[in-house]
Amino acid sequence: MRIVFFGSPTEAAASLESLIAAGHDIAAIYSQPDRNSGRGRNKTATPVKAFALQNELPVFTPKGLRNNVEELERLTKLNADAFVVVAYGRILPIEILQVPPMGVVNIHPSLLPKYRGPSPVVTAILEGEDTAGVTIMLLDEGMDTGPILAQSTPVRLSGTEKGAGLQSALFKEGVSMLPDVLKGLQEGSLTPRPQDDSKASVTSLLERSDGEIDWSSSAERIDRMIRAYDPWPGTFTSWNGKGLKVLDAQISSGTEFESGAGVVVLDEDRLIVGTGSGSIELKKVQLEGRQAVAAADFLRGQPDFDGATLGT
Repeated sequence: MRIVFFGSPTEAAASLESLIAAGHDIAAIYSQPDRNSGRGRNKTATPVKAFALQNELPVFTPKGLRNNVEELERLTKLNADAFVVVAYGRILPIEILQVPPMGVVNIHPSLLPKYRGPSPVVTAILEGEDTAGVTIMLLDEGMDTGPILAQSTPVRLSGTEKGAGLQSALFKEGVSMLPDVLKGLQEGSLTPRPQDDSKASVTSLLERSDGEIDWSSSAERIDRMIRAYDPWPGTFTSWNGKGLKVLDAQISSGTEFESGAGVVVLDEDRLIVGTGSGSIELKKVQLEGRQAVAAADFLRGQPDFDGATLGT
């Protein structure tokens, strides 16, 4: 099958590699433009672009595709059978969705119609779901509303998953499903089935402010935030006028150290913070302008942290 591939992160690069291994003809690759990263703010290519260049595949990084006549003409002339989208990071306009005769195939890390939209993995963790999964679908004009081609069996969650790790695992599962889905689509043995809109839920785009900890929330809610928002937007609070990132934590099982919301209590090298319900032990933190350290190392350099109130 002749394919145009759209993707950006590491998980997408793995999908692209699997398509090549399965013998598909990659006509072109589209990825996000290079972005500034690191302390030097140097331009860095996405993992998909880096993979394309390494393997001498044609790659394009337009700033946008909406009302982009040049890219529409290019995509039409490529004569691809299908487009494959894996975490591209941009919405494809309807005029591009209509180009390939077999449609635009997309991997979405939820069991649709649940958790449509940009943040399905984060939302699953925040809401304490005990299962997750992945859907391969055809894109249409709506937000993840297109017909379903295949779904994974539900993946049991332990309650300790972090956002990045769970998303990677779900995309890995989607990658393993993709070759058979494309084969079935090409042979006509796979019938797309419409979603049940009555069971749909929609996730929202994350913002930096979402990661600010409200210590009046329950310990369970804060624990979910810390796991869900890894690596972005991260979770953070403030102390003595400086930002304090919370990189790792766990719910504190005992009640002997419970204190007011946001109030720090030390138990030897353990850093425990009170919440609206229960308490949470911070395992790894990063004070503004400093490196990330384990809680015990942080406390050795901040002896006045005991009794502090965070988030004020």
